[in-house]
Amino acid sequence: MLTRTDYGGKEADVVRALEEDIIFGRLAPGARLVEDGLLARFPVSRHSIRQALYQLEKLGIVTRERNKGAMVRRLSSEEVRQIYEVRELLQRQAALMIPLPASAALIDELMEIHSIYSAHVDANYLRGIHEANDRFHLTMLSACGNAYLVSSIEQYMRLSLPVRANSLADREKLEVSRQHHCFMIEALKRRDNWVLAQLCIDHLQPSKAFYLQEIGKSEEV
Repeated sequence: MLTRTDYGGKEADVVRALEEDIIFGRLAPGARLVEDGLLARFPVSRHSIRQALYQLEKLGIVTRERNKGAMVRRLSSEEVRQIYEVRELLQRQAALMIPLPASAALIDELMEIHSIYSAHVDANYLRGIHEANDRFHLTMLSACGNAYLVSSIEQYMRLSLPVRANSLADREKLEVSRQHHCFMIEALKRRDNWVLAQLCIDHLQPSKAFYLQEIGKSEEV
């Protein structure tokens, strides 16, 4: 899987800035990414801009079409359903494979990450919320012991970024997310993997349901 460490320098700065704009809704799904506009914004060469757009396409959050250029990926209702079908399958399987009760070291690590996540929620620090949330889930699911499964989970987490972004600025959804994290930590202390797996699936639903509701309105027009 491609990660930010696969590229660097000026392209990495552009990728990070545009990814953040997409995650936090400053660039809406379907928004065009015009090279001349990006050149005016970033002090880099046209080659660097094109490389950054290529990396964003590889990450799954930008699409590029001949004669149309690049734009923020806009997922259809069917694409969202298919992506989340895969996410649910992968995360359920990983949760079922985690040895329970989990080690004290894993519990302590997740509690520390959750504390950081909660602090970012209270401070309304969106970048911190996003990064701590992903770190929490990948740390927990990595306990399944299958690196290839975890890599696939991370890939589909990234593909679903346009869907997940709506939760970052919604206080009610963030409180639900914070509560789910606590439930997961408690489930890890026990022996029922099916309870943990269901919590992982339930955690995916609010942002998916909201996105499908919003995209449904636009598809009806």
